[in-house]
Amino acid sequence: MIIRTAARRRAAATAATACALAVALTACSGTTKDSAEKDTTNAGTAAKADPNAPLKKGLKLAFLPKQINNPYEKIVDEAGIAAAEEYGATGKEVGPSDASASSQVSYINTLIQQRQDAILIAANDPNAVCGPLKQAMKKDIKVVAYDSDTAKDCRQLFINQASSEEIGRSLVQHLGEQIGYQGKIAILSATQNATNQNTWIEFMKDELKLPKYKNMQLVKVAYGDDADQKSFQQTQGLLQAYPDLKGIISPTTVGIAAAARYLGDSSYKGKVVLNGLGTPNQMRKYVKDGTVEQFSLWNPEELGYLGSYAAAALASGQITGAEGEKFKAGKLGEYTIGKDGEIILGEPTVFNKQNIDKFDF
Repeated sequence: MIIRTAARRRAAATAATACALAVALTACSGTTKDSAEKDTTNAGTAAKADPNAPLKKGLKLAFLPKQINNPYEKIVDEAGIAAAEEYGATGKEVGPSDASASSQVSYINTLIQQRQDAILIAANDPNAVCGPLKQAMKKDIKVVAYDSDTAKDCRQLFINQASSEEIGRSLVQHLGEQIGYQGKIAILSATQNATNQNTWIEFMKDELKLPKYKNMQLVKVAYGDDADQKSFQQTQGLLQAYPDLKGIISPTTVGIAAAARYLGDSSYKGKVVLNGLGTPNQMRKYVKDGTVEQFSLWNPEELGYLGSYAAAALASGQITGAEGEKFKAGKLGEYTIGKDGEIILGEPTVFNKQNIDKFDF
């Protein structure tokens, strides 16, 4: 497990609150899910947080991942469901088997009908889910995005793994060091509409504009749709199209594992550098056999745990989603809400042959 001190987490979270604009995106207090008809999506200005309010017992939370069979998101969701048990709530995971833009809509509608207290969603598309999520908030169902954000007015909070800029820039920095800042590179992403992937990629492209990368060329951004076989085929296609490729960045756990599997059994092993975001248990064999030197990630269990407590704090009235509000996330300690309802988990960890056996997730 990734271990961080409470002080370090508080410092990372507090750094995200530097801007002065207050954002409050929750329903008016006293409204019930059965009686709510008023649009509460931007009614946080009329609500007031009670930081001393206890977490309500019997809350119902639903986790809606990009796709139900994504091993990374399974870790996140199971940790969030386990956290709910700590404060007397119940949680469940529901979701589509594919990661298309609109595949989550029917699940949101069902969760609204079930009168969940909170929906936690890793959005496949920032806008496709907005209509039903706004309907959920009108019914006083709290909406927390995690891993991949929605449009800002379609949820109250966004639980971000780490600073998006830090993730994007650091992946380019790591790869640049590994290939000596020379040669063609490619990016193997998830879906074309994934909010988190696209945000990270924009920071990657911006980083590549710096003078030290003048001899590195981004030749293509490929999309494996967070499907193992398609990501495998996209890796193969990249190397057929660019046989002189020096490096691949895959900022998706499905993509990096599929790319590593292809490289590990090809003549490109040891010649093409693969970096990106993955879990230790997925990537351990590829690190140990020399296919991959290093990769990065945060602790997905902590991400789910934080999301669960944030949703409970919203549903209990401890917070409204306004910038500067604070709440306690169980064993993780205190967090502060930043601009636009963003809460940052902390810094990602770099895994390599020296430390990978210290982690089990």
